[in-house]
Amino acid sequence: MPTKTPEKKGRGGKANALQKPLQPSEELAAVVGSGPLPRGQVVSKMWEYIRSHNLQNPENRREILADDKLRKIFGKDKVTMFEMNKHLVGHLK
Repeated sequence: MPTKTPEKKGRGGKANALQKPLQPSEELAAVVGSGPLPRGQVVSKMWEYIRSHNLQNPENRREILADDKLRKIFGKDKVTMFEMNKHLVGHLK
C-alpha cells in the first residue's frame, strides 16, 4: 500500500513581515539610509552603526548609549538591545 507524503506548500513568492521593505523615518534614515529596507536589514545596519561608533556600554554590553542621531530614534539616552526593536517600529512605515 503506497503511503502519501504531505506536499509542502510553497509561499508563492510572498514576503513575510520581516522581509517586507519598509520606509524609514527621516531620523532613522540618517542612520540606515533613505531607501526602503526589510526589518532585518534595518536592525543589522543599526548594529553596524552602534559598533562602528562604539556606542555599547563597556560595563554592560546589552546597553546602547545613544548619540545625537540615536537619541532622536530612541527618545532617551540609553536603551537595552531588547528595547531597540520596540523603538524602531515607530520609525518604519
